Amino acid sequence: MRHHIPAAALAVAIVFALSACQGEPTAPAATADAAAPAADAAPAATDAPASSAARTDLDQLAARVVSQSAAIKEGDVVLISGRTHDAELMENLAVEARKLGAFPLVSYNSDRLSKRLFFDVPAEYDSQQDALGMALADVVDVNIELGNTTTENLFEGADPARVAARNKAFEPMQQAFTRNNVRFIELGNGLYPTAWRAERLGMSEDALADLFWKGVNVDYAQLQARADEVGKALSAGKEVHVTHANGTDLTFSIAGRPVLSSDGMLSEADIARGGGAVQQYLPAGEVYTTPVPGSGDGKLVQTRGYFRGQQIDNLTLSFAGGQLTGMTGSGPGYAGFKAEYDAIDDARKSALGFIDFGINPNIALPEGASVGTWVPAGSVTIGTGGNTWAGGDSAIPYSLTVHLPGSTVTVDGKPFVEQGALKL
Repeated sequence: MRHHIPAAALAVAIVFALSACQGEPTAPAATADAAAPAADAAPAATDAPASSAARTDLDQLAARVVSQSAAIKEGDVVLISGRTHDAELMENLAVEARKLGAFPLVSYNSDRLSKRLFFDVPAEYDSQQDALGMALADVVDVNIELGNTTTENLFEGADPARVAARNKAFEPMQQAFTRNNVRFIELGNGLYPTAWRAERLGMSEDALADLFWKGVNVDYAQLQARADEVGKALSAGKEVHVTHANGTDLTFSIAGRPVLSSDGMLSEADIARGGGAVQQYLPAGEVYTTPVPGSGDGKLVQTRGYFRGQQIDNLTLSFAGGQLTGMTGSGPGYAGFKAEYDAIDDARKSALGFIDFGINPNIALPEGASVGTWVPAGSVTIGTGGNTWAGGDSAIPYSLTVHLPGSTVTVDGKPFVEQGALKL
């Protein structure tokens, strides 16, 4: 899911794995009435150094992110956060921001700290609103976050009720950052090179690292032109039909809905538009929109997904009138995932929320990959719940995200994606 939280506010709220089937640590933790388990009751977390740190020119990357992706200017307050093993890149970002007359604040975190802030903090504070985060929302102009958590099962054993409570407490701060049009840049986007992610995608860690940096270093001007082309075609459409050999068959309307993109560059028009238009995810290369509220009928199937490192097979979601009306699945991760979904007492979690099309030509997953991601050209991602990042109005900090590699999409009956190939 696509919700961000300033790492400097981690004394109260933490980054947490609630990205339904992919197991990515991208959503806020939550907590309610159950007592927190002791820290030593949960598995140990480590922050292994990233093997990909030297695969690109970090000075050049920092300059590019600061000037193009974040459009930093003199006087901006810039929050830069990430894990300690990426200290060099974070420091480079701070230097490049200051060279433009901006004021950087670097905030370091670790898997160990994130874990302890969940398991060691009493449940009575789970619903506490983050005063520091709310204050930062009024000060920060740009939030650059490195999505480099290295432990996929970091929150194994977390009480679903606590997760739901912290999730709910996170929403006011998220809304404040969005309302104040804080520019948000995430470097990672579900592809940050780790051993477990490489294994999941069917490649070596070295191969994933090469792919990641190749995707980050795409020609942004060409990517922006491609995003404009795909976005215009999507804006002109009304009826979307998504199918897949796994049984997916879903239809919904996008008539009149806003279309946004992550193309690696923030333009003046993006900044003037605000909201989701000022959020970028690197490696970039996505165009996305949201269904007409109440629209969405059929079935969405994810062949394989993961929840905190445990596999989920054939997650099947049934929709009627734009609402999730039924769910089935199997595999060792399904029960835990379903328990966390059920613990969220908010009807917005079940609304069909977004469709996302990947357009990055530099990223291609191994042929026949059953697990997908956001940005490869021709990739399709659909989800429920929060969608302000995609131009919608649901601010719930939860999304059930399904990647559909190899799917087919028609818009008004015309081919848009055909078995994983973008047809425009």
